Order: sequence, then C-alpha cells, then structure tokens
Amino acid sequence: MKVKRIVANIATQHVLAAQSFYQDVLGLDVLMDHGWITTYGSTDEMSIQISIASQGGSNAPIPDLSIEVDDVDAALERVKQAGFPIEYELTEEPWGVRRFFVRDPFGKLINILAHV
Repeated sequence: MKVKRIVANIATQHVLAAQSFYQDVLGLDVLMDHGWITTYGSTDEMSIQISIASQGGSNAPIPDLSIEVDDVDAALERVKQAGFPIEYELTEEPWGVRRFFVRDPFGKLINILAHV
C-alpha cells in the first residue's frame, strides 16, 4: 500500500466563501465541486490540494484529513491489525471513491480512500 496524496479538509457551512481566497487570491483551480465539498488545487501538481466542506458526504462527519492510497483494502487491513477502531466502515461512495474513516493517535478523523 502506498500513499498517493494527503488533502486537508476545512469544515464550514459556507463552502462558497472559500472561492474568493483559494481561487481568486491564490489562483488555485477547482478540482472537484459537489456543492457540499469543493476541492481547490493545481491541475499541474496534484499534491497541492485543500477541501472546504459543509459535510463529510453520505451523512458522515467531516474528516480532518483525506489520505488517498493505491490499495484501500490493504490500508484497511493494516489499520485493523494495528488496533485502530474504524469510525466509518469501508464504503463505495456514489462519487467514485471507496473509503473508510479512522481516528489517528491524536483523535483526528482520517478519511482513507482510493478512487474506483
């Protein structure tokens, strides 16, 4: 299993307010927009990303970080073997990712995902 990218997630009920700063001021591109979450970043450098969200999708809480991996099943197995409890079971979401949530040692909610 290999980590492909890490995206910070900012919780807010005012997702559109991010545009004036992240797009207009910093010049980031909109990479994804589902209404409840917008991801800004660079189409040239996929490691540059930040998401602004009013919910976590599928009625889930908003995770603090999203970590994309190349093999979500292997990541889930490693998390379970390490004894970390799963907060949101492995789910294939309608927007094209398979993901699960776990809390890191500091209590941060981590979304571990792979694109389908």
